[in-house]
Amino acid sequence: MAKAAKDLGQKAPTHRKDTPSAPTRAEHPTFAREELQRILAERESWTQGELSEVLGKLAHRRARFETDSGIPIPDVLDPASVRETDYLRDVGYPGRYPFTRGPQATMYRGRLWTMRQFAGFGSPEDTNGRFKYLLQHGVNGLSTAFDMPALMGYDADHPMSRGEVGKEGVAISTLRDFELLFDGIPLGDVTTSMTINATAVIALAMYVAVAEKQGVPRAKLGGTLQNDMLKEYIAQKEWMIPPAPAVKVNCDVIEFCAREMPRWNPVSISGYHIREAGATAVQELAFTLADGIEYVQECVDRGLDVDAFAQRLSFFWDVHNDFFEEVAKFRAARRIWARTMKERFGAKKKESLLLRTHAQTAGVSLTAQQPYNNVVRTALQAFAAVLGGTQSLHTNSLDETYALPTEEAVTIALRTQQIIAHESGVDRVVDPLAGSHYVEWLTDEMERRALEHIRRIDEMGGMLRAVEEGYPQREIAESAYRYQRDIEAGERIIVGVNAFKTEGEEPIPILKIDETVARGQVERLREVKASRDAARAAAALGAVERAAREGTNVVPPVIDAVKAYATLGEISDVFRKVHGTYREDGRF
Repeated sequence: MAKAAKDLGQKAPTHRKDTPSAPTRAEHPTFAREELQRILAERESWTQGELSEVLGKLAHRRARFETDSGIPIPDVLDPASVRETDYLRDVGYPGRYPFTRGPQATMYRGRLWTMRQFAGFGSPEDTNGRFKYLLQHGVNGLSTAFDMPALMGYDADHPMSRGEVGKEGVAISTLRDFELLFDGIPLGDVTTSMTINATAVIALAMYVAVAEKQGVPRAKLGGTLQNDMLKEYIAQKEWMIPPAPAVKVNCDVIEFCAREMPRWNPVSISGYHIREAGATAVQELAFTLADGIEYVQECVDRGLDVDAFAQRLSFFWDVHNDFFEEVAKFRAARRIWARTMKERFGAKKKESLLLRTHAQTAGVSLTAQQPYNNVVRTALQAFAAVLGGTQSLHTNSLDETYALPTEEAVTIALRTQQIIAHESGVDRVVDPLAGSHYVEWLTDEMERRALEHIRRIDEMGGMLRAVEEGYPQREIAESAYRYQRDIEAGERIIVGVNAFKTEGEEPIPILKIDETVARGQVERLREVKASRDAARAAAALGAVERAAREGTNVVPPVIDAVKAYATLGEISDVFRKVHGTYREDGRF
């Protein structure tokens, strides 16, 4: 796909290998055979006795108990339920392979998770003000949302941008917008996450350029770029060009950051949007890890040493309502990823085996009805993420089902994290649910089911091929349909929606974006175009086109282009010119 980097420890491309399976064990390593037999006998006695007696009285109300992913839950769990688990091999200790109990030995005893609150609306000046407000109120990492035109590769003055400028994120067209967005914010002292994919390489280039204007070299910048195009084709549907060249650009960014931005996470492999599209927790786990495997394979195939880049890969998970399933998902994810990196890709460094995690509470779980219930939902989801061992967390605001959050709502969301961190006691103990018969059993079960999906994807030739064939898209569509059907049938209760409803709810205040934002952005764009060196901008765009056609790394020429004040739309048009546009086939 691209020319290999010469200074990243080249190695011969490897062929795809099967993802390692969870080890199979014949005997329980913790309990003696006699003790297991005694436990099993006692369970049988309890089943025929107390349980049978109660179920007989409730026969007409007997329900099927299962997780939100459809995993049947046994009537009771005990040591014999997890008899295939080898504690040291499968659970172990925090900070030690396979990292089931967390990536760090002390976890929150040593350092709390990073508290991020998504921000981005209106003009760059508007969002800059929100950034400073959040930093003053205890946020220790910025998280940036961009508007739809920026996500799709259009400038504010493009006909496709009409009515969308600044509406669901900050409006960005040129480097001048980025200069205003981060005005007065020392980029050498904060980490910044940017939720952008199709145009991620352009956003990164602008961030690098602004930092250099502040005197901060790119090597000192810390943060995360989402830059995950596979999940766009699977779930979020925000793209410019076809999957194969888009993945190539993703890997260009990974290669560039490994060489020149060692503190930067070049991709946030995102299960969040997969889950928001209707996937189950098991599907989110499987498809997200399969996306990560695809990126690693692509980078290895271009000649990069896995240990030169793997330690800066990060993941982004949704946290939904099934509390214990979410905890188990984080634990299973770390274990699968560590084994995959070690056994499939031959990673040697401990840091290359770590699944580094950001999480966000489930936006799709928020309800317009009784919106203050969303505070409770968010708190439960955030607590599950923390017990699961996340390193970074965003908590949704109660009003986000209506619009971008108000300052009051986002403050409540931030205070939710702070109360969990400083008042719940969760910072005093590492992985407190380890050893729970249910959590360990569910972790094993989710791992097993996720690996089944990953093996099927491997058989198709990898995730890129699976996406082109529509496999994950179909699976998610079916799950979303089942979920909605259960709600409409009353088999799944959503408080305030299909049960416990109230009449005459009072409206809540919401954030509204004035139409003057769009006019201001268009005017600034015109001024930038009029004042820039047109010949320099044209030459820089030509260099981007040559790199795209020749298959070399596009990041350096894109940085030069944004420094010449070429616009986001102009650079995106170059990619569309070279690779063509993409339209998904209709599938049912």
